[in-house]
Amino acid sequence: MNKTCSSNTNSGESTKKGFKLFLWQFTVNSSHFIKRVIDLVLSLFLLLLLILIFVMTALAIWIDSPGPIFFRQTRVGRKGRNFILYKFRSMVADAESMKEEMIADDSSPRNVTFKMKNDPRITKMGRFIRRFSIDELPQLFNVLKGEMSLVGPRPPVPEEVEKYSPDDSKRLLVKPGMTCLWQISGRSELSFKDQVELDKQYINSQSILLDIKILLKTIPAVLTGRGAY
Repeated sequence: MNKTCSSNTNSGESTKKGFKLFLWQFTVNSSHFIKRVIDLVLSLFLLLLLILIFVMTALAIWIDSPGPIFFRQTRVGRKGRNFILYKFRSMVADAESMKEEMIADDSSPRNVTFKMKNDPRITKMGRFIRRFSIDELPQLFNVLKGEMSLVGPRPPVPEEVEKYSPDDSKRLLVKPGMTCLWQISGRSELSFKDQVELDKQYINSQSILLDIKILLKTIPAVLTGRGAY
């Protein structure tokens, strides 16, 4: 009799655990589905709304300096998968080769990321479109392709990921985004450590509501150009 009762109890507990697991998985999948729908609808809407800005920016870049209109670069996405990120070109055409020379000539301690104020590689038009994040707009195509989300940690370059600690690698657990917590909290003025902490904070508490809050706060952050260079 006791064995039968014990068996029934264990069976009941297993059923409860199984149901809780199913409920959790359903909630996660639903959240991912809703996030993807929002990404698709908003990115399509923004592409149509900003088409004139796309055309004017492309024309201004073409007039301002020789080289391609768009800048393509390999970035690391969710689970370490590489993809090609699109931007409006804001630097001179041979910026990448100049970067290697600048790193070699600089004896100061180097961060995981390479960022500098008054970067000589940035063109006149590039400085303007960077200030207001216009250079990032082509990433809406990355969002449409499913490689990025509107909200998520910024996608790193492979060379940056090679320097990641196990803790830093947590940034790769989710799909990268066009904007994130540190983009609305100081942008390039924040240290790499602070950026990682804010990305982890987002990953641990991500929700549709949080994404909406970040998107809304991105608007004034972009319009003021604070922390962008």
